Amino acid sequence: MKKGDDDNFSLAFARIENHYFVNKGFFPKDSFLLDNVEKIRHINTAIVQGRYDACCPMMSAWDLHKAWPEAEFKVKRAAIVYVQHNVVPDAGHSANEPGITAELVAANERLKNLIKKREP
Repeated sequence: MKKGDDDNFSLAFARIENHYFVNKGFFPKDSFLLDNVEKIRHINTAIVQGRYDACCPMMSAWDLHKAWPEAEFKVKRAAIVYVQHNVVPDAGHSANEPGITAELVAANERLKNLIKKREP
């Protein structure tokens, strides 16, 4: 059975998600992540953005990329860098969409390979 077909799961998921939306992700202000990017700049990161994401508009990813200039902004998969930005052309917000899932798995594989290269 798919989780979305389970009314109890759907209700619980909606409550949790809305709790975050109502509380603005528990950030003190909308620009908190951009204002504090220096605190996370050292972390290898992949930004995955769905082209049709209505919850997190493309401009949010672009603003993060501008604040984090090490980020490589590409519409398709790019070379391995510290931070990579992938726009998934046929996806929205959900990590369960095939395009988003594929990019998240690929990003984790790249990060795993970076860690392996650092190990003695």
